[in-house]
Amino acid sequence: MAGHSHWAGIKHKKGKADKQRSKIFSKLSKEITVAAKLGSKDADTNPRLRSAIQSARAANMPKDNIERAINKSELNKDLNYSSIVYEGFGPEKVAVIIEALTDNKNRTASNIRTIFQKNGGNLGESGVAAHQFKQVGIIRIDKNKISDNDILELAINAGAEDCSSSSFYHEIITVKENFFKVKVEIEKKIQDFISSGIEWLPINKISLNQEKTKSVLNFLEILEDDDDVQYVYANLEINNNSLLKETTK
Repeated sequence: MAGHSHWAGIKHKKGKADKQRSKIFSKLSKEITVAAKLGSKDADTNPRLRSAIQSARAANMPKDNIERAINKSELNKDLNYSSIVYEGFGPEKVAVIIEALTDNKNRTASNIRTIFQKNGGNLGESGVAAHQFKQVGIIRIDKNKISDNDILELAINAGAEDCSSSSFYHEIITVKENFFKVKVEIEKKIQDFISSGIEWLPINKISLNQEKTKSVLNFLEILEDDDDVQYVYANLEINNNSLLKETTK
């Protein structure tokens, strides 16, 4: 789904390689349904829906699945999802922010609290971890779509704050208020993104040894496996290339 920096790259790569494709499609479908329910069914006039469809395409979600998810917003008029943000600290005191879409707040809170407790973490009150992050707009583009120099020039001209390229993708960062303006400019040149949206960017990251990093990554994956969890963000620094390769297998 989403996340930031290396963690996002790991999840994007892993999501395409592992056996959880149906779970990923389910989360993407939920986001598409909610976006279509809250706004226009036309992706050209509904930025949230457009972002959800772009993410679905990047995950190779079939066109029929995307259309069913959009239609579900009309068929199930009584189906209402609530967007909830949870905050806490995972193993090694890593700050974590979770964004969920749920039709049962009590179930979701209970499940997430249990995951924290079983993994040596603590689910906290609103605000306990948010101050360690800032909300920004982030657009990720497949490396094969455009060169490093061209994406940098495009990002600067569009008014982005930052642009970097990793082994897997280009990442463009904007201030929250300018996200949709910058995205529209980028879309004039590139239509398909790996992901795009408002995310929680850690202000300072925690660096751990390889064993502890694996433990935290395992915890984050367990959180993401919950059906109600859409996105997970953590202030974890991942420097070890061998760990990155191992996690993306």
